Amino acid sequence: MLLEQTYVMIKPDGVQRNLIGEIISRIENKGFKVAAMKMIKLSRETAGVHYGEHKGKPFFNGLVDFITSGPVVAMVVEGENVVSAMRKIIGSTNPLEADCGTIRGDYGLSVGKNIIHGSDSLESAKREIGIYFTNQEICEYHKNIEDWIYEG
Repeated sequence: MLLEQTYVMIKPDGVQRNLIGEIISRIENKGFKVAAMKMIKLSRETAGVHYGEHKGKPFFNGLVDFITSGPVVAMVVEGENVVSAMRKIIGSTNPLEADCGTIRGDYGLSVGKNIIHGSDSLESAKREIGIYFTNQEICEYHKNIEDWIYEG
């Protein structure tokens, strides 16, 4: 069985609103495994690397200002089809368009403060994981429950 990894970050508004435990519970209740996690306060430099594709756009400085305004929780989440599944759990970027039952649909109120980030592809996940974690920080382990979650 080939498990994917994705990058998930609880943004400063999610941390300040005490949603860390709720979000981790949703990830684990889905059957995914947290392979790495840490709380950090991003530097402007790291934020610039993370949002590099938006450099030069009018909203870039606002993104960097927000993501560096308080601590974030950075995670590597592992599971089968985890990138696409986490995108569904997270919901649309605009919380007003996100389905009820998604993290953004249940807790978000604006595009600028939308609680959580999740990689949008395997390529993005690999790049983003590399920004925040070394290989030594990512734990490889088997959970017995995986035998009850995955086929084959």
